[in-house]
Amino acid sequence: MIIECINCNKVFEVNSELIPKNGRTIQCGSCNHVWFYNPNIANIKKKIKQDIEIDIKEKPTINQTKKNEAKTFQEKSYSKLKDKKNYEITRYKPRKSLSFTKLLSYLIVLLITFVALLVVIDTFSRYLYQVFPSLELVIFSLFEILKDIKLFIKDLV
Repeated sequence: MIIECINCNKVFEVNSELIPKNGRTIQCGSCNHVWFYNPNIANIKKKIKQDIEIDIKEKPTINQTKKNEAKTFQEKSYSKLKDKKNYEITRYKPRKSLSFTKLLSYLIVLLITFVALLVVIDTFSRYLYQVFPSLELVIFSLFEILKDIKLFIKDLV
């Protein structure tokens, strides 16, 4: 007897003597899902599926053709997940190239971070000098370089 898990759709072959006519509780060996399996109801469901498949083959409707088209571009591994969760998975392809706008946004973030760092250093300069006495010359040189850059930009404009 062939049994299909109602949770993960995995198919198992089970000895028919182990399942009585009125059914029994079964646990899936793959996903550990537990459900009550009744062979009479399972046979009825199989027959209904076969009848539906025959009807579909005879008269494909617009919805059926759309579903078939949707399945053609999806990978087989995602089709089980789609049936289980009732949604389609959209795969996005990340852009690996560095565009101009991305580069510009990185530069703006870098500039804002640098200015914020300068403000923090200027605010806490007295405390930093007490902890690191040699840092006074470095910070003074940094601010002098920034003043020179500012004068250079003013001369260009």
